[in-house]
Amino acid sequence: MIFSPALIAYRLLTRLIEPLAPRLLDARVKQGKEDPQRVDERLGLAGVARPAGPLIWIHGVSVGEALSILPLAERIRKDRPDVTVLVTTGTLTSAQVLAQRLPPGVIHQFAPVDSPGAVAAFLDHWRPTVGVFVESELWPNLLTAAKKRGVALALVSARITDKTAEGWKKAPGMGRALMACFSHVWPQDQASADRLTALGARVDGQVNLKLSGEPLPYDKGEFGRLSALIDDRPVVVAASTHEHEEMAIVGALDHLADRLFLIVVPRHPDRADEIARSLVQDGYSFARRSLRQPITEDTDIYLADTLGELGLFMRLADVVVMGGSFAPALGGGAVGGHNPLEPARLGKPIVTGPDASNWNAVTRMLKNSGGLVSVLSPSELPGIVAPLLAHPDAARDMGERARRAAAEAAAGLDRLWLALQAHLPAAPSRGRR
Repeated sequence: MIFSPALIAYRLLTRLIEPLAPRLLDARVKQGKEDPQRVDERLGLAGVARPAGPLIWIHGVSVGEALSILPLAERIRKDRPDVTVLVTTGTLTSAQVLAQRLPPGVIHQFAPVDSPGAVAAFLDHWRPTVGVFVESELWPNLLTAAKKRGVALALVSARITDKTAEGWKKAPGMGRALMACFSHVWPQDQASADRLTALGARVDGQVNLKLSGEPLPYDKGEFGRLSALIDDRPVVVAASTHEHEEMAIVGALDHLADRLFLIVVPRHPDRADEIARSLVQDGYSFARRSLRQPITEDTDIYLADTLGELGLFMRLADVVVMGGSFAPALGGGAVGGHNPLEPARLGKPIVTGPDASNWNAVTRMLKNSGGLVSVLSPSELPGIVAPLLAHPDAARDMGERARRAAAEAAAGLDRLWLALQAHLPAAPSRGRR
């Protein structure tokens, strides 16, 4: 272990204040920030028994990191059903999301607070074979204790901002000591790779788990039913839209193509009444999915105001327009866009607005592949969407370019899983048939 006065001071401080941890957690329970039924997990006291055999522990603090680990968890369970997967997170919201999304056989626990006793209790119980830390969640006691116990540690999708890097410069010895705990480091971009290298990390390559994942799920029966109702009408889906975007996109695409069928999928379905009032005021014929209103020949717009069905609507699309990317152009606050890999994985041509700041690298990759086009405002949509609807072969080619780029981006998961397997015992023999 690399000597670090800052790390020694941190250990001493956390040991001194450790007796206060139960009180602090009780206060967080009263504030609604901890689950009262599971708060002991934060002290390292497990809520479930540890299954026998090797165990891979994956840690991500919040919802974004938690969702990004799902493809890895699924891959492990598919390829090595003998390996237990433990996922730890630190927020109530992440636990709620994972309760609905984790594949069978994957265990969720709240991460222990970074005190020596809680960390020891957690590691004593779970005895992980491999530990995977996602993005930038680096807890000194947890990392150093796991390393001391022989856990093979990996830092994956690591993201180090300028601000974080400046903070590490104040305690460079601690940064180097923590980086030395990892057997593998995979940053998600070149900037993070450079900053981690400066901290002494041995970078193995780039992996961004948010680029991995399966196509969005859908109901095949509903797909067939809606396809029959829509028939041969050209379909544009405005996906994950925000305030002001719906009517701006509707107005821009109005009468764009003969019998155009526009599906509007608001990011927050609870805004559906507001959107419906605007559509009525402007004289559009529309149907609301949540109210099971029928689609007819006269239906211009389908207001898809339900949750969890974006995969269905995107599969119906000839072109997908990504919402959350036009707000600044319409006088609203920045949203940062939404994940363009969702339509890309389905082979759909993609159009986005000027604000894709949450997905800059992905947007740039898809744009370079020829699978995505950016416009400055909704008024520019007709110039892109109309030719794609008029020339289906060109639209399919653009969608295929997007799909191939998404597949190449997801290859990082293969490299990661291959490296992690090197730290696992051989899979048990299945015997002869």
